[in-house]
Amino acid sequence: MSPSGTVLQRLGRLLEAHSFTSREAVAAGVSLTMLSRYVKSGELVRIGRGIYRGAHAPGLEDFRWEDLADVAARTRGGVVCLTSALAIYGLTEEIPRKHWIAIRNSTRHRDDSSVAVVRMRNMDLGRSEIRLGQVTIPVFDRERTIVDSFRYLSSEIAIKALKVAYSKRGAERVDFEKIRRYARVLRVKIEPYILAVTT
Repeated sequence: MSPSGTVLQRLGRLLEAHSFTSREAVAAGVSLTMLSRYVKSGELVRIGRGIYRGAHAPGLEDFRWEDLADVAARTRGGVVCLTSALAIYGLTEEIPRKHWIAIRNSTRHRDDSSVAVVRMRNMDLGRSEIRLGQVTIPVFDRERTIVDSFRYLSSEIAIKALKVAYSKRGAERVDFEKIRRYARVLRVKIEPYILAVTT
């Protein structure tokens, strides 16, 4: 095996992950120079600034979310939100043309035509994680996503999401008391819509 192949082996399980960071690679003993060399030789794929994937790493079982997982990985501090989150939870029939990602007001972000960035003050309320195939990505929970829909999206989309949420049962059931609590914190007047849907 060539010396460079030996160095590549240091990445170990990172080569099987959906993505890994340059910081993780350096911690495993692979320099930034070697990462660039592996990208040029086709052993690694650079999917974003400081984000890589092994050329033979398995993709997501559900290909619909592969691009979203990549975007979430390369958006520093980003949380999947709004239309993208509604789609993940099955609360909309709309197919997002862009990946909706929330970031803090102070976060710097490079323009990306595939991403709709929403700057938010409160990034902790309702923050959760969801596993898509082998990847875990940050996403706002169902309740926060619905409240945010009334803040940032059209009333038509938000009301439809609320109606679909009310019909969900079992593990997909939405907590309407939590929606009310989030709405109070975020100062969103949602009660009339809840009453219209639930009565």
